[in-house]
Amino acid sequence: MTLDDIVNLVGSFDGTVAQRPREGDGTPDLAWGDVFFYYSPDGTIPTAQPFATIVTKNYPGDELSQLHRPDAFRVNVVAAKQEFEKFVGVVPRDAAHGPQADTDDVIAAHPQYGTAGWLSVVNPSSRTETHIRALLESAYDVAKSRYERRQS
Repeated sequence: MTLDDIVNLVGSFDGTVAQRPREGDGTPDLAWGDVFFYYSPDGTIPTAQPFATIVTKNYPGDELSQLHRPDAFRVNVVAAKQEFEKFVGVVPRDAAHGPQADTDDVIAAHPQYGTAGWLSVVNPSSRTETHIRALLESAYDVAKSRYERRQS
């Protein structure tokens, strides 16, 4: 899977907005090149947390995934507690004891937000593609449901 494959997949979900920060748009330069996915049927970037992200570089305190390598990226997806436990073998509060996001194409706890139920895959490919697709769809469904509950 490439970064563009993931952007195209999530972009095919009805009501999804992908924020792609870049120079001159008012976003912090650290976020340039990354992608943030939201459920927002009106097309605006909401103040809510994204349901998935793609990061293309190391952030301060988040160097574990070694994203300084050429073409390296990490997809991050918020997961339900049961999904998190299914993939990493521990509940989110114990994320430090599960697989870490330091190996390519392995589903792992997010290096900083694992305890909040976020999963990550560095440079996903054939081994994790089906799972990443399912996790992205599930996270989208949850984001959509939350939005709809807030609207009613």
